[in-house]
Amino acid sequence: MATQTAISPSDREFFQWVGTAAFANPFSEQRFELDVKITGRSFKDENERGEFLKRAVTERVHKLEVAGKAHLRFYAAAERELMRNVFLFEAYHEVYARLNELIDAQVKAGDSPVRMSFAGETLNLLQRRGFTAVDALRFFGIFFQLRRAFYFIFHGLIGGSDCMKSLRRHLWNNVFTHDIRWYDRHLWDRMEDFSTLLLGETGTGKGTCAASIGRSGFIPFDERRGCFVESFTHGFNALNLSQFPETLIESELFGHKKGAFTGAVEAHEGVFARCSPHGAIFLDEIGEVAAPIQIKLLQVLQERTFSPVGSHEKQRFRGRVIAATNQPLDTLRQKGLFRDDFFYRLCSDVITVPPLRQRIKECPGELDELVRHLVTRTAGEKANELVALVREVLDASVGPRYGWPGNVRELEQAVRRILLTRCYDGDVRSVAPDLRGELIAGLDRGTIDANTLLSGYCVLMYERHGTIEEVARRTNLDRRTVKRYLGMRSKL
Repeated sequence: MATQTAISPSDREFFQWVGTAAFANPFSEQRFELDVKITGRSFKDENERGEFLKRAVTERVHKLEVAGKAHLRFYAAAERELMRNVFLFEAYHEVYARLNELIDAQVKAGDSPVRMSFAGETLNLLQRRGFTAVDALRFFGIFFQLRRAFYFIFHGLIGGSDCMKSLRRHLWNNVFTHDIRWYDRHLWDRMEDFSTLLLGETGTGKGTCAASIGRSGFIPFDERRGCFVESFTHGFNALNLSQFPETLIESELFGHKKGAFTGAVEAHEGVFARCSPHGAIFLDEIGEVAAPIQIKLLQVLQERTFSPVGSHEKQRFRGRVIAATNQPLDTLRQKGLFRDDFFYRLCSDVITVPPLRQRIKECPGELDELVRHLVTRTAGEKANELVALVREVLDASVGPRYGWPGNVRELEQAVRRILLTRCYDGDVRSVAPDLRGELIAGLDRGTIDANTLLSGYCVLMYERHGTIEEVARRTNLDRRTVKRYLGMRSKL
């Protein structure tokens, strides 16, 4: 018979912390503060945090188990909901380290699902705590989803700046909504209706953000086969639309039948057909797509069906759609180049990826963190002398106020160039030290000529808005003129 007197006051407070932490965004300050309360300490790294959380919660639940109270049947109403969350937290932290190993193994294995030996332990633990066999299977799938989302967001998007912290929190919410309790109850198998639009300059990491979402969908566990029904590497499909001529984009998206057009010597399966119900499609450079293709994509998003070129057969699409562009959408929409109805079907969530200059401005140490990460990825863990070399060259060549117009992608190539040649000259469009102050001083003295003034103004506008097109629109200059003025950067 259920009782509401099984939890002592001290345990109740502890379990309330655990129950809140179970559904808190792991990249939020709230979750960090709760973890400190639960464990009574702060942490050096993520693995240490997980181990201490596991130890703290297991000790409390073990006391309940010794007393014969570690089962949902002993709790009613609010206490039952609280202990349900605690038991889920316990089971998740019992298995999270092995799920990390599974992620690494699956990345190496590719598209073939990796078999595992530990699933039965977790399923048995959940059922011992009072969950049904069906619920235990579903929660095991959510556990793996939680680890994947954390893994790809944490390892793919490093940096301590406020804008990067916000980005990581936003990406987590994109996968699990702002309240994972709603996700658990209503949306865990309905996320295909939530499309995402990623905005940001070239090289900021929109593809990494898309992959962190696309590889983090819910995948059911097949208990009979001892593995998940598919690999998360198989479920994410990326397509850069700018690399295809307009005549072939429709075929790449929707496929075509044999003989559908000249050159169609055999049938072709498009990206929508290749996407699994548990996966996602990433359409990069969506701003380059012509209106007729936008209309067809709009129909897919509305009706969730499509037809290959040359066919009237309707095929069902059940994955998520993630799109990205580095172009200013407001300008494209004003010019009629990007349809409003298409935009409104894509914008269930709009995520802006911050430029590198903003990240460094908010947290100067982030450049060192990124350099270390990029050098380690290239040369291995024991490469401290190479990290020092790269920082020395960057300090001597482009300096601390360099604007990094190519963002993280430019920094990545700068690291490689320095390792090869021991030099890096930067991009001539980047902002000079205190350029705004120099321009104002020149105006006050009356010593600045028109070309220098316009060139400096274009550079400042490019730093703020990130694209030549937007600078041209705001200055009422054509693109070639803007490029010429940006090229005069070195004369300022």
